[in-house]
Amino acid sequence: MVSGGGGALNRAESVTLAARGAVGGLLMGLANLVPGISGGTMLLAAGVYPDFIESVADISTLRFRRRALLVLATVIGTAVVAILLLAGAVRSLVIEHRWVMYSLFIGLTLGGVPLVWRMARPAGPPVIAGAGGGFLLMVLLAGVLGEPSGVGGSSYIILTIAGLAGASAMILPGISGGYLVLLLGQYAVILGAVDQVKIGLLGDSSAGVPADLAVAVDALDVVIPVGIGVVLGVVVASNLIRWLLKDHEKPTLGALLGLLLGAVVGIWPFRQGVLPAAGDVVNGVALTTADILRLDPADWPVEFFQPGVGQVFGAVALVGAGLAVTLLIDRLGSKMGNANPPKAG
Repeated sequence: MVSGGGGALNRAESVTLAARGAVGGLLMGLANLVPGISGGTMLLAAGVYPDFIESVADISTLRFRRRALLVLATVIGTAVVAILLLAGAVRSLVIEHRWVMYSLFIGLTLGGVPLVWRMARPAGPPVIAGAGGGFLLMVLLAGVLGEPSGVGGSSYIILTIAGLAGASAMILPGISGGYLVLLLGQYAVILGAVDQVKIGLLGDSSAGVPADLAVAVDALDVVIPVGIGVVLGVVVASNLIRWLLKDHEKPTLGALLGLLLGAVVGIWPFRQGVLPAAGDVVNGVALTTADILRLDPADWPVEFFQPGVGQVFGAVALVGAGLAVTLLIDRLGSKMGNANPPKAG
């Protein structure tokens, strides 16, 4: 295992570790904006995954070592910057080009399969049983939670759970935290709040909107509970994965594989938002004509549609593109010698 230990770092080691942490944080931030890409896979690609897991475990047990602080500062800092700057753009793409983005998400999701499969081999009964359970769980989630529009009824509890689930999945290689947030119906809500914070702090020059701290403060009702969930998720998942991979490695990896494969069930691409009619119930409210005029397109009901030939071929191409991107990143991580997540011990 690559240690996150507290040995003294010389200048060259510090610069190298900080650079890898910054690259890993940037990729992880982008991953958390795109359902289908695993933040853990991105950290593997940057060669910083073992150090990140160890650093979180160190800090959560009050061991404030220099190496741990450097890794967390660079990874988390660059991830936050990436999320703040790009949340609005990604949210708009998902709402306005749903079938395109979902096709890409499917490819990105499937690209994590070889990574987890390589870690799980040889695939005996524990792996198969875990994979079956993970797949069934994702199918049930998709059926119970329904269309992953990214928008649903929000409360402090739901937002905290979304942050916890998303951050927990972010730690697991091959499992997308953004996808779980999408299924929980909080995707567009959270990205919208993050974009609001950015506009409040920095303004929006393209729209002629000046910075206004009050705008950022208004988004804290979403940002704070999600942030609490994220912190809890990262701490719990980082320590839990060390224990599971040490004492129950094969069924755990099998479950990760099943979760990956089952995730595709919930993001069938050929659906679109439909403008509701007066009297339709959205988020528990019967809409009036005035309500419909004020309704954000993100809140429109979603229904399946019959794709054209061009859309089918386009979707297949996008699935292939997403698959290729994730496989390329996986290959990069393998070349850096970090194809397996760290095990506690």
